[in-house]
Amino acid sequence: MRVLLKGGRVVDPSQNLDGTYDVLIEGNRVVKVEKKIDRVEATKVIDVSGLIVSPGFIDLHTHLREPGQEWKEDIETGSQAAVAGGFTSVCCMANTDPVNDNPSVTKYIVDRGKEVGLCDVFPIGAITKGLKGEELAEIGLMVKAGIVAISDDGESPRDSRVLRNAMDYARSLGIPVFTHSEDKTLSAGGHMNEGPLSTRLGIPGMPPEAEDIGTMRDILIAKLTGAHIHVCHVSSKGALKIIEEAKGDGVRVTCEITPHHFTLTEDAVEGFNTNAKMCPPLRTKDHVEACRIALKKGVADSIATDHAPHSEDEKLVEFCRAPFGIIGLQTALPLSLNLVREGYLTLSQMIEKLSTNPSRIIGKRDIGSLKPGSRANVTVFDPEEEFVLTKEEIKSKSCNTPFLNKRLRGRVKITIYNGKIVFKDK
Repeated sequence: MRVLLKGGRVVDPSQNLDGTYDVLIEGNRVVKVEKKIDRVEATKVIDVSGLIVSPGFIDLHTHLREPGQEWKEDIETGSQAAVAGGFTSVCCMANTDPVNDNPSVTKYIVDRGKEVGLCDVFPIGAITKGLKGEELAEIGLMVKAGIVAISDDGESPRDSRVLRNAMDYARSLGIPVFTHSEDKTLSAGGHMNEGPLSTRLGIPGMPPEAEDIGTMRDILIAKLTGAHIHVCHVSSKGALKIIEEAKGDGVRVTCEITPHHFTLTEDAVEGFNTNAKMCPPLRTKDHVEACRIALKKGVADSIATDHAPHSEDEKLVEFCRAPFGIIGLQTALPLSLNLVREGYLTLSQMIEKLSTNPSRIIGKRDIGSLKPGSRANVTVFDPEEEFVLTKEEIKSKSCNTPFLNKRLRGRVKITIYNGKIVFKDK
């Protein structure tokens, strides 16, 4: 099968490419990207004029919940949500049940991802057994089984010596350490951003300084060990300043920002909206602006969703009893496009943070690009089409998002994975 994408605006940061081109796919590889490719070279021609053609998006931070919490999400429904959002690869966190802290669980996730076959499912292994922060997990064996990074996401080790040992080990294995950087002794008992609003609502707060302190500690250990640290879901201006200074100092640090942290403020919590409850929490306007500026300046390397499904029953409780987290795979593109419309990013920079940079961070050089020879993972989208995010639109098992029933602008039209069309907008 030779598929020809004809007449689209091809934006590929890996080649500094932005213009009208044709893309020819043969099997699971890109074979040509040229101004004009004759239709006779293809067995299937798809007219994508008026649309953007980019390398497939890569989400560095997804919770697929399988094994053990399939009532919230599973690898199949998570993959369906991913490709509907333009993601051809997702990196799934280790907080499953059982925890992905050994090669048996890693192999199960890898095999299930291949069985579903809609997108790459790259497991992230635990740093410590059971995410308890005490004894290192079977990191070397998990690398052989297919993990691309290690993380105790949500439960980053409090013991600095344990984290140091993990970073030493990760450096020797050539994988990054993904950190949830937070001083949990300072944020303990908190459920939203600490400030006047949390005081008025009577909700215990989580000060931004807890994130700042955690980020500083984790980066200092990365500097000590020479490991590659990737700071997850950065939300505070203090943490971003620390990361910027560390990069200038030569520390191997990258970071991600989520669409909800560069879009929403803590005001979304008004009315005790549990679908706006997340960790780190939504913060004030100055922190939101800092997130946008960090993406613009390149301090923030990637946009990641932190897709965290929870059932409706779990969220329909008192605010302080509700779990942290929202879904995000199908809202990432329209929310990221807002940064382009508002002048913070060019379209190429946005795609770089959704695709090219994530592929580099996890060391997957055959994706995140449309160069001839690359795997044919492609996202085709209309940046202007509007839609309402209804429950019927959502492919995930869960609907916990503050953007439910909101009008969004920017829609995925086709997602191609390994040369096969895995999603086509109706």
